[in-house]
Amino acid sequence: MSTDDVSIEAEAPAEPAAMTFSDLGLGDAVLKALSDVGYETPSAIQAATIPTLLAGRDVVGLAQTGTGKTAAFALPILDRLDVSQKSVQALVLAPTRELALQVCEAFEKYASHVKGVHVLPVYGGQGYGVQLSALRRGVHIVVGTPGRIMDHLDKGTLDLSELKYLVLDEADEMLKMGFAEDVETILADTPDTKQVALFSATMPSAIRRISQQYLNDPEEITVKTKTTTSATIAQRYLIVSYQQKIDALTRILEVENFEGMIVFARTKSATEEIAEKLRARGYSAAAINGDIAQVQRERTVNQLKSGKLDILVATDVAARGLDVERISHVVNFDIPTDPESYVHRIGRTGRAGRSGDAISFVTPRERGLVNAIERATRQPLTLMQLPTAEDVNVTRLARFDDRITAALGQTERIDGFRDVIAHYVRNHDVPEVDVAAALAVVAQGESPLLLEPEPARPKREFEDRGDRGDRPGRFDRDDRGERPERRARPTSGPMATYRIAVGKRHRVEPRQIVGALANEGGLGRGDFGAIQIRPDFSLVELPANLPRETLDRLTGTRISGQLIQLRLDTGGPGRRQSDDRPARKPRHKDGPGAS
Repeated sequence: MSTDDVSIEAEAPAEPAAMTFSDLGLGDAVLKALSDVGYETPSAIQAATIPTLLAGRDVVGLAQTGTGKTAAFALPILDRLDVSQKSVQALVLAPTRELALQVCEAFEKYASHVKGVHVLPVYGGQGYGVQLSALRRGVHIVVGTPGRIMDHLDKGTLDLSELKYLVLDEADEMLKMGFAEDVETILADTPDTKQVALFSATMPSAIRRISQQYLNDPEEITVKTKTTTSATIAQRYLIVSYQQKIDALTRILEVENFEGMIVFARTKSATEEIAEKLRARGYSAAAINGDIAQVQRERTVNQLKSGKLDILVATDVAARGLDVERISHVVNFDIPTDPESYVHRIGRTGRAGRSGDAISFVTPRERGLVNAIERATRQPLTLMQLPTAEDVNVTRLARFDDRITAALGQTERIDGFRDVIAHYVRNHDVPEVDVAAALAVVAQGESPLLLEPEPARPKREFEDRGDRGDRPGRFDRDDRGERPERRARPTSGPMATYRIAVGKRHRVEPRQIVGALANEGGLGRGDFGAIQIRPDFSLVELPANLPRETLDRLTGTRISGQLIQLRLDTGGPGRRQSDDRPARKPRHKDGPGAS
């Protein structure tokens, strides 16, 4: 084996504009499949890699996700496959189940005119029975995760003795996930005569060592791009407090013209919570994370692809390998702390030349992350403003107009109702415009069509305080400089003391309590009195005459992931005279949004 890599750098776009796939040496069957899916011009990685692989050379391809590297190795493999043989001729190793399925789908799409090709995905979480029966029938191409491939090799259920082509897709990710030993074992236990293609976004020393040890005189192909994020993605960010994020997301969903969306959160529990709140607001949303069973994960992704689901709330790991054309928007509900994760996230949209939108929620003390991302990607992020009530109302009216226009196009049904309306107008002496308004009320239901105008903002507003607005231990003061937890009780009505099951040990702060209860219960600032935070619970003064519906909603509210179990405090006002004074916010570093 040679350790002297031959290096070719493909500056994107390196190929002439007139280049087509037919110029790369591919056969008619593969070219016909490409024509069916509308592919004409190869990407930089495809133009440089396909002829090299067709010539039988090993390849090390350095390229980011979304550059078209799947076709770069799948097309040459399909072009040279011997379908008369029933043995496994090609093996593709991928770091995640999602990527393995995506690669399988690509192979099947490109093989639509290559008769008799059998492709099998092999990954954990899927029953062995399906995989074993397919292997017994005969499979030409296996795409799988290293762990499950090793399981089959250990059991003797996967024979790679006739292997001709081996691909390592996203090799750096496989090593990061702990598959280095499995990958090297597979490379060592397969025929020395096989052709190997290794694709990676980066070239750490471990990848360099593997390429030198297991690849035969590889040609190194590097796709250099001017930025690490696609120029087709519009990147924006919104300065928003932790408590405002759900409301901000709801308003963005109202005004943005999106088809499919992925919302990224840091934790598994956050994905479930966000999806639940979006469903409660009438959106088609589902969560996907490491705790979701594989069958459910696949069903959810298929629903997103088919249009039965519009919003996927995901963690970074769960979204690896997702390539869904419907994804027009990516929202970073929690902005990632490293630029690489940011690039991977927003790469779920704007793929293969399509346009996309990426919106990141940034708390005031996270402004520095925006600067780091801009430096790393060499692309600016545009500051956007939270859509106002007026913006939302304009969008709602436009959609309402569209519904009326669409209904007017149903001429036969319209004709059938004209006599009904005319009859009502004659017998009740009501103007037709009033009848139309009444029918709009019936169609709209109990939910108001338009939002109430927003009240005038006070002089000291969250957005104007800069980085101080989200700092732990800081809270808005009133005109007298008093903190809300020390204000006198509102004069709008009698107050009662409620107990909630979160306290100091949950690292809860007054502003989290106010934000959560106000958001879920529709409460205003004047509805809050004293707040006392004890070790295991907190006491909150709220109006004594809260409606039962509001109480039910508040009882199911979570703060810091904890169900608050709101109930009237039987201890009464006397508790406030104990040694525990009304709580100031602890000045620790772990505030909401920090994790």
